[in-house]
This record gives sequence, C-alpha cells and structure tokens, in this order.
Amino acid sequence: MGGVKSGKSRNKTQGRNSFISWFEIPVNNFEQAVDFYQTIFNIKMETNINDTNAMAFFPPTLGVGGSIVAGPGYVPANSGVLVYLNGGNDLSKVLDKVKDAGGRVIMQKTLIAEDVGYFAIFLDSQGNKLALFSHN
Repeated sequence: MGGVKSGKSRNKTQGRNSFISWFEIPVNNFEQAVDFYQTIFNIKMETNINDTNAMAFFPPTLGVGGSIVAGPGYVPANSGVLVYLNGGNDLSKVLDKVKDAGGRVIMQKTLIAEDVGYFAIFLDSQGNKLALFSHN
C-alpha cells in the first residue's frame, strides 16, 4: 500500500469481495499476545485452547475474520506477507497504544493518497510485522 496510488477512489466498505477470507497471526506467548491485541483494539477476544493449539478470535464483523494462534508450526516473523488490520476511523487511536501494550511502531501514520487513506506499520508483542489502514 505504501506509496501506491491508483487513479480510482477506493471502496470505503471492506467486505465480502476481499481477496482475504481469513488470517492467522502466529504467537509464542499466547496470553501476552491476547492482552496486546485486546489492549490496542479495545476488544474482547474469544479463546479456544485444545491439546495442539491455542486460538483467540478477533470479534466477528462484516468481512474478513481472523485470529492469533499458538502451536506447532506457528512462528512469529517480521518478514513475509504483510497483513493490514482495520484501524477504524483513525488508525492513530490504535497505533498510539502499540508501545504501551508491548509492541513497537516502525512506520508512523502515513498518507497514501487523499482519496485512499492512511497506513502505519508496527511490530506486535511477539515480533510479527503488521500494518494498520484507515480512511482518515
């Protein structure tokens, strides 16, 4: 997203026509990661823990769903695919909580284009590199 500008205005409602249908963020310290995401997004995550994996789900909304997952084969990383999480009406409200929750901001809120919106990049409490997006 950074620096790419298309000639057309983006649809301001993300939803069913997205290429992403589900995402999983790998974690090592499950409790710490749940606390991190609940803190920065001011949400309550439902958890499901079994003999193999521990999962905490982002609250269901219209559109794409996802979770954090701890278990075999789930290794946090700061390289690879970059997932953009919804920053709400103004991603600053989420980004401002990242450091106190145990993460690190690596790119402050940045304008993509007036007709597109803003993005920012951060490392979560587990070392995963993620991004935020908002229209304002």
